[in-house]
Amino acid sequence: MEIILSILLIFMIMGAIYALNAEDLLSALIACGIVGYGLVVCFLLLKAPDLAIVQIVVETVTLIIMVAIVLDSTREDLKDKVIIKHKDTTYVHGRAVLNVITVTVLVLFFLFFFSQAINILEPLGEHMPRMAKGYIENAATKTGSANLVTGVIFDFRGYDTLGEATILFTAVVGILTILRMKGKKKPMEE
Repeated sequence: MEIILSILLIFMIMGAIYALNAEDLLSALIACGIVGYGLVVCFLLLKAPDLAIVQIVVETVTLIIMVAIVLDSTREDLKDKVIIKHKDTTYVHGRAVLNVITVTVLVLFFLFFFSQAINILEPLGEHMPRMAKGYIENAATKTGSANLVTGVIFDFRGYDTLGEATILFTAVVGILTILRMKGKKKPMEE
């Protein structure tokens, strides 16, 4: 597992460095997505599915909003046509082909490591960590809650749950702020 984590961390570092040095804003966003989705796979490998869920939600929503904003911008390099016609001959723009190939390779790469991470996880209910025994045996008496899951989440893991809820709330507020700012802009009169 350490080898897979090391490979993922190398790709994440390369993605972060590329995002810092990218000339195209859309490429920088895709590189940031590589870092975020690589972190999701790392969380799965480290058997932290709750963190992986929070990360994948925040990463997906943030990436979609940021790509939508970039594509809505007026940059000229984003308006390049994929198909070029010249003297009755049709050509495909080289950068478009390269982008499709790169995205396909990256998706296949992350799907491979995602499947490896899923295969490492034990089937639900077959393994009980030593800490779970304490929760199961003493949670009802210590928390006074009739619902064991609620007692564990709010009493034993209260700060962890508060942190995850804060991350999700912050992501939603950020998205709503961006959408409201975009909706309030009026077209400039010439």
